[in-house]
Amino acid sequence: MTELIITEKPQAAEKIANALSDGKLIKNVKNKVVYYEITHKGNKIYIGCAVGHLYGLSEKTKSKWGTYPIFDIEWKPKFEIDKSANYTKPYLTVLKQLGKEANKIIVATDFDIEGSVIGYNIVTKALGKKDARRMKFSTLTKDELIDSYEHSLPHLEFPMIYAGEARHNLDWFYGINLTNALSTSIKIGSGKFKVLSSGRVQSPTLKLIVEREKEIQKFIPETYWEIFLDGLIKNNKLLAKHYKDKFNNHSDVKKILDKTKGSKAFVTKIEKSITNQSPPTPFDLTTLQIESFKQLRISPKETAQIAQELYISGLISYPRTSSQKLPSSIGYKKILKKLSELNDYSMECQELLTKKSLIPNEGKKTDPAHPAIYPTGENESISGNKLKLYDLIVRRFLAVFGEPAKRQSVIAKIDVNKEIFTVSGITTIEPGWHILYGKYADFKEEELPEMKEGDEVKIKKIYDEEKQTQPPKRYTQASIIKKMESLNLGTKSTRASILDTLYDRAYVKNQPIEATELGIRIVDTLRKYSPEVLDEKLTSTFEKEMEQIEKGKKTKEEVILHAEKILKVILKKFKENEKLIGIELADATKETENKMNELGECIVCKKGKLRIMYSKLSKKRFVACDQYPNCKTTYSLPQQGLIKSAGVCKHDGFVQVMIIRKGKRPWALCLNQDCPSKKNWSNSNNF
Repeated sequence: MTELIITEKPQAAEKIANALSDGKLIKNVKNKVVYYEITHKGNKIYIGCAVGHLYGLSEKTKSKWGTYPIFDIEWKPKFEIDKSANYTKPYLTVLKQLGKEANKIIVATDFDIEGSVIGYNIVTKALGKKDARRMKFSTLTKDELIDSYEHSLPHLEFPMIYAGEARHNLDWFYGINLTNALSTSIKIGSGKFKVLSSGRVQSPTLKLIVEREKEIQKFIPETYWEIFLDGLIKNNKLLAKHYKDKFNNHSDVKKILDKTKGSKAFVTKIEKSITNQSPPTPFDLTTLQIESFKQLRISPKETAQIAQELYISGLISYPRTSSQKLPSSIGYKKILKKLSELNDYSMECQELLTKKSLIPNEGKKTDPAHPAIYPTGENESISGNKLKLYDLIVRRFLAVFGEPAKRQSVIAKIDVNKEIFTVSGITTIEPGWHILYGKYADFKEEELPEMKEGDEVKIKKIYDEEKQTQPPKRYTQASIIKKMESLNLGTKSTRASILDTLYDRAYVKNQPIEATELGIRIVDTLRKYSPEVLDEKLTSTFEKEMEQIEKGKKTKEEVILHAEKILKVILKKFKENEKLIGIELADATKETENKMNELGECIVCKKGKLRIMYSKLSKKRFVACDQYPNCKTTYSLPQQGLIKSAGVCKHDGFVQVMIIRKGKRPWALCLNQDCPSKKNWSNSNNF
């Protein structure tokens, strides 16, 4: 018996090979693609891998530019669709060769919608089979991989596959057709070609950001006043505030200031209350992204990437989960015993292991495929952001088993000639789970001076402060993902990448997130001519329909047909207004490009602005002053990667840019060739 196990990534193939091998592990290489040959209980097993999706959707017959709508699509090898995916070809070739030698196929891709589609496409299209066995695991630890192999499911999980196929179809239909429609409109309206993307999740998400931006732009601040009492009680400082909080009329403020002038102040009432603060719930991917951004300032996209690396290393469970449940089957004590061997967590783990029972404080969210994110207890040397995120995940896991914390609130009322001021404090009296969560349990501690009813407060002064109401806050990367989840926009795995697309298309900028003129104009134009594209309820409806497919209550054909029907109506309106749409978007496109290309003041002439320019002769980009020919200042730029303004260099005050290259960490570049920061640089490494 010869078996072939198919994994989603090369690292997973290596983990499974090491876990299942009874003896010698043979590592083979064909066209730079690694696969493994092992024996397990007498069975010969090949372990081959994909590199994510090896197949993608494409038109059956290529249409001429500007054609839409397009619905006649099929799955094709990715290297046939996109030249940049040529690296996938040898992986497909190796899997086909191994499949010919195998009597049994086992799919061991990630047990989620995307992993299921990846495995299904390889089984049906590359290997010509209709079905295969399925390994289901949530960690890449040896014990779980062996158990998953020996108890593999007899069939592929077809409802999950069909839901995934429907999602890919809908994303293609909306993404390609709406992008074609917008780009064609720009070409017709302005005579210039410009790719403007749209999508069934991207556009409603952009609308949320634009609506917030408009709220901020329309906001008119209102003046109000607050009254404070600055005093001493038993020689301890005390700052109290009038109980009415805000005053809209300064004449009312003046009356109170006059009334309290020269009066004495006494504590009239002290109210104390104790609240139990439950431990946090386990992490699902979204809450991990939100907490990681809040605590570590790691972006949602990077959090997902790092979590995936930790999973592949066997250090945590599968991260792309919606679950906030930790079943006892994962072995709480076993994990805690392993973690107790690590110095950073030894004391906390030993404390938890003394408890009679370990009961996690679970959340409401579930996932049929995977539990919440948890550490496996395996040990490996890590550093940087990987270590920071791992520490957060471990601390959260420990904290969910902790005891509730007790927090005491104290409110004191102070009477000054019948005008009431209040001062409040809050302290932790029993830390409970706070100890286990460590530095991440960062709660405000405000202890009031000791006092009792009847005590006199010595008044230093009573005064007012003029303030203004503040506009709504812009979304952060974490808060927009939280909002998307609440509206059922996108999935746990796609939300961060959708946000990335909005930045790449220059629809949004900065952090917190600010809509650009182009982003605002796109939303305005879509609202005018095609409001359905912006409707988050429509997108949410499709998400629910895909969940119905997964539950076996709808067919993928029904959902795809429904999407086609709606999209035909949307695109018909688009076609009728192509020129108007193009004209409205052309100016915004140019204005946004100009702003994005502006880097700062010219340090030489002090009059012009430095901008990114493009040479008509060499086709290369460079930086030049817009006061040319009066100022001939220019600077070289790297020719690869996205370039964004990065403010002023701290070393010499010159303008600097941020270079963003795919798969590489962004880096700042000062335009001054003689900048002190470049002493250890080799120009050839950077340009």
